[in-house]
This record gives sequence, C-alpha cells and structure tokens, in this order.
Amino acid sequence: MESHIEKQDGDVLQKSFKDMISTLPKGNSWGFLGDVYQYQGFWFSPPFLQGALLAQQQFQAQPTDIILCSSPRTGAAWLKSLTFSTITRTTYDDSTTPLLSKMPHDVFSTNRHLGIPLLATHLPYSFLPRSIIDSGCKLIYICRDPKDTFVSLYHIVARYNKSQNTQPSQLDEARFKKAYWKASLERPDKLMFLKYEDLAEDTVLYLKKIAEFMGYPFSSEEQQQNVPENIVKMCSFDNLSGLEVNKTGRHREGYENLRIENNIFFRKGKPGDWKNYLTTEMAQRLDQRTMQKWSSSGLSL
Repeated sequence: MESHIEKQDGDVLQKSFKDMISTLPKGNSWGFLGDVYQYQGFWFSPPFLQGALLAQQQFQAQPTDIILCSSPRTGAAWLKSLTFSTITRTTYDDSTTPLLSKMPHDVFSTNRHLGIPLLATHLPYSFLPRSIIDSGCKLIYICRDPKDTFVSLYHIVARYNKSQNTQPSQLDEARFKKAYWKASLERPDKLMFLKYEDLAEDTVLYLKKIAEFMGYPFSSEEQQQNVPENIVKMCSFDNLSGLEVNKTGRHREGYENLRIENNIFFRKGKPGDWKNYLTTEMAQRLDQRTMQKWSSSGLSL
C-alpha cells in the first residue's frame, strides 16, 4: 500500500515538473535529440531536470555518503573507478571487481544498499538536494581544463549523433561554474576539489589523498605491497577502455531514448589534447571567458 501511494505521489510530482519545464525558455540541444530548457541560470534536458527536481524533493543523504560531483567529460568515469576500487579493495581483487563486467558509471547504481557509500552527480552545487549539505556527507569534485572538457564533450556529441543518424552541431563556447571551488574553501573537510590534470600527473599521490579524505586511508603495509599502484594500474584509461564491457556494452540499456554505447565514454583521456582540435583564436576565446568567470575565485585552470 505504501509503495503504491509513493508511486502515485511520484507520478504527480513528475507531471508537475513536466508542466513547469514546458514553460521555461527553450534552446538548441547542441546536437542531442530534443531541446534543452533554461532553469536558474543553467541549461538542462527535460529528463535530467526532472530528475534533479525530484532529487531535491525526495533524496535523503546519509552522513556516511561520499558523493562524486562533476561536469560531463571531466574525468567522472575515472574518478568513479578509482574511488570504487579503493573502498572495495578488501572485498574484490583484480579478478573479481565488478569493473570487469560493468562500466564505471554502472557500478554506482546498485551498491548503496550493500554498504558502499559512493554516489555521483552532474548537478551544479546550487542544485544539490538540501539533505546533502545538511547531512555533513563528503563531496569530491573534479574539474578539467575547459578546453579539453569542451573538445571531449564535442566528440561525445558527434559520436552520439552518428549512432543516431543525426547531424552534430558546430563547436561553440562552453560555460563553467565556481560554486564547488568556493564551497571547498569554506568546508575543506567536507568537499575535496580535484584537478584532472593533477590527478593525471601523479595519480598514486592523489589517490592516497582521496583515500584519506574519504576515510579509507592506505595502511603502511598496503603501501609497501603497492596496493595504491595496483589500483591505479587497474583503473588506467588503457586498461578500462580495453575491457570487453567498455568496448561492446551499452549504458542505460533499459532506457530507449537514453541508451548509449559504452565505448563513447572512452576517447583519449590525455591532458592538452585540445591543441589538436582548437584553433589559436578558439582557445583564446575560451581562455578569456574562463578568466572572466574565475578571475575573482583565486583558482587557475
């Protein structure tokens, strides 16, 4: 009876969100199927915005939760694999980890009830459910050079369009946010701010920092046994992209309109690759816009 009532309440909420979204300013979806809508300064697809609004109403964070936050194409899959492998290192090994049969995005969707506290979101900081802030749970935010992020996003859009037999849009400018950076300065014990480039330059060092922040530090014995190095190797781009599930599987298999090939998520992962795609003028324009948005924050990207 309770589950039936909850479903009815959820359906009513979803309809009210859908009706509200239809009244918002509408724009081009930058190549994906369907339109995007502007809400509180950000552009969202209807399913994403409906999910965000529903989470704000219903999601209850736990103090033990660890939530990975990111914009798309900034290293979320890599961070998920590293954190998941770190937290479950006494449960799984190289031959039994779910990462062998599921892509990093999918190992997060089924494990909270097993006591694995990891969750992930692409929500802006201002959109996070209030329970996340009030619970005191920990957040890890990863950012990336806006030029590399932009190029990576363009490629995934182009590859998605190819799979859907639609045409990709042209390269344009991107927009980035600083709320997570500000929050990390205000609450460094609760929000860890990572740069993709730092993680790529010394992955073992930053994995140890991540493990410490999460409350799962590597012991002296584990470090002598090269456990952090083994996790880094297992979660490397070359290893993950070479797994059969990430070459042939599909993400969101049960959702017809949102289904996407796993291999689309693995391209290069190389810092500085934007130089192979952006002209000097385009790079300068992106740098200028980034500086305008970040100049008062004290953060350099």
